Amino acid sequence: MNDHHENEGGNEDDQHARKMARKKAARDRIMATKTGEKGLVIVHTGKGKGKSTAAFGMIFRMIAHGMPCGVVQFIKGGMDTGERRLIGERFADLCEFHTMGEGFTWETQDKSRDIEMAGRAWEKAKELIRNERLRMVLLDEINIALRYGYVPADEVVSFLRDEKPEMTHVVLTGRNAHDEIIDIADLVTEMELVKHPFRSGIKAQQGVEF
Repeated sequence: MNDHHENEGGNEDDQHARKMARKKAARDRIMATKTGEKGLVIVHTGKGKGKSTAAFGMIFRMIAHGMPCGVVQFIKGGMDTGERRLIGERFADLCEFHTMGEGFTWETQDKSRDIEMAGRAWEKAKELIRNERLRMVLLDEINIALRYGYVPADEVVSFLRDEKPEMTHVVLTGRNAHDEIIDIADLVTEMELVKHPFRSGIKAQQGVEF
């Protein structure tokens, strides 16, 4: 009986190995056709948590590869974040970090001031994107500024389409991404909210939320 079970197991292992070999060969054929390189327009949107977190993951990946990058924060200026502190203290030589916003619009309660700060952030964003030394530029929470009309969406679209250097990646985060931004993007991820501790009375946790 033992020999019978061992043979069956061996057959299953052989079948699995052949199946995986076929999958690998098929994937290798597909990957062989993917030879192009370009700077991507990447959008992280949706109601779920993790939009900025995922974008900063890419920024830290760029830093790990020694590739210069930049960050412009449009909204979260009033909040001290772990990412901003770490980059400022350890990686300022590889990543330019500009916090332009003074907080969320309901915190400032000053629309004209919000528009002014968003305009400054967009000017800084264009400056960084035009700098071909920077391989990636993160525009954190710009989608919120676009949603409120603090920055004209058509201007952002035309700039990314006509002036972005060919090999520069630009990442735009924030919920409710503008349709025109989604249309020109190469990669769009929508974070879906399934469950959040805030609904159970738990405040934002250090190291998780900021």
